[in-house]
Amino acid sequence: MRHFSASVQRVCCIALQQREASARFGKTWRVMRCMDNIQTKRGGSAMTEAGRHRRWLFLLWGLVASCALGGVAMAQTSETGDLSFELVDPKVLRVCADPRNLPFSNEKGEGFENKLAELFADKLGKKLDYVFFPQATGFVRMTLGAHRCDVIMGFPQGDDLVQGTNPYYRTTYALVAKAGSGLEDVDTLEDARLKGKHVGIVAGTPPATNMAIAGLMGDAKPYPLMIDTRFDNSAQAMIDDLSAGKIDAGVLWGPMAGFYAKKAGSLHVTPLVKETTGPKLVYRIGMGVRPADQNWKRQLNKLIQENQGEINKILLDFGVPLLDESDRPLGAETAKKAP
Repeated sequence: MRHFSASVQRVCCIALQQREASARFGKTWRVMRCMDNIQTKRGGSAMTEAGRHRRWLFLLWGLVASCALGGVAMAQTSETGDLSFELVDPKVLRVCADPRNLPFSNEKGEGFENKLAELFADKLGKKLDYVFFPQATGFVRMTLGAHRCDVIMGFPQGDDLVQGTNPYYRTTYALVAKAGSGLEDVDTLEDARLKGKHVGIVAGTPPATNMAIAGLMGDAKPYPLMIDTRFDNSAQAMIDDLSAGKIDAGVLWGPMAGFYAKKAGSLHVTPLVKETTGPKLVYRIGMGVRPADQNWKRQLNKLIQENQGEINKILLDFGVPLLDESDRPLGAETAKKAP
C-alpha cells in the first residue's frame, strides 16, 4: 500500500524552487536599479537610458536562453520520438520497486513487474535499473517523489499519490479455497456456504467491509496490512494457513491469490466480481509517474498500447486473474485484448 502524498511533496518542492529563483532574480533586479539610480545622479538622463538598456538586455538574455533550452528538448523529441528527457537519467529506465514483494517484484527480478520493466526497457532501448524500498508508508515519497527513480510499475488508477498512466490490466480481489472443499465454486461473499467458516482477510482491505456486511467477521482470521515485506508476508501466511487447514478460505488481492494458488497447486481461485454490497473489488492498474512528467507518461501510454498482448501474457503466466471491462475473464486465447 502507498500512503504519503508524493504529489504534495512535489508541489512543495516546485514552489520552493520558484521562490528561490524569484528571490535571486529580485536581488539582481534591485542591484541593477540601485546602480541605475547612482548613475542617474552622476550622469543624468544618458546614464538612466543606459541602465534601461542593460535591463532590457538582461530580460532578452533570459528569454533567448529559455527558447534555446526548449528548442533542444523539442528537437530531441521530433528527431528521435523519445519523450523520456524528463527522467533522472534519459539513458536508463529507473524503476521504483519493493525488494521482496512477489509476485510483483523482488531484488532477483523474479516478479511480473520486473518482467514488465525488462520488456519496456528493451522496447525503449534503455538500460534497466532499480531503486528498492519496502512498499509501505513512505514508499512514494522516498522513491518517485525524491527523484531517485522514474516509474512505479503497478499503481491503482485514480490514486492521487502519483500521476497514473493508462491502465494495462484490470483485476479484482478473489476467494481462494481448497479444491474439493465445497467452497471452490463460491463466487460472492454473500454465499450462505461461508457462514460459520474461518475466512482469512487482510485487515483494512476493501473486501473486509463486504465480509462485515455479510456477517463473516466473527469467525474471520485477520492478517496485517501494514508490514515490512523484507520480514513479513501476509499473503504467504494466509496461504500456509489455508493449506494447513487452519482457515477454510481466504480473500486476497487477485495477483497474489493467483500466484500463490498456482504455486501451491491444490487451490482454486474465484474472482469476486458479483458483489452487490460494500466497496468495489475490481480495479484498473496502470503505472505511476510524477505529476510534472507529462511527456514520460505519454511515452509509457504508447508502449502499453503497442505491447498489450505481451503484457497480458506475462500477467497470465503469473496467474493474475485478468478481466475485461464486462468483468469477463481474459485467458490465453484472449490475451491480446486490452483491459
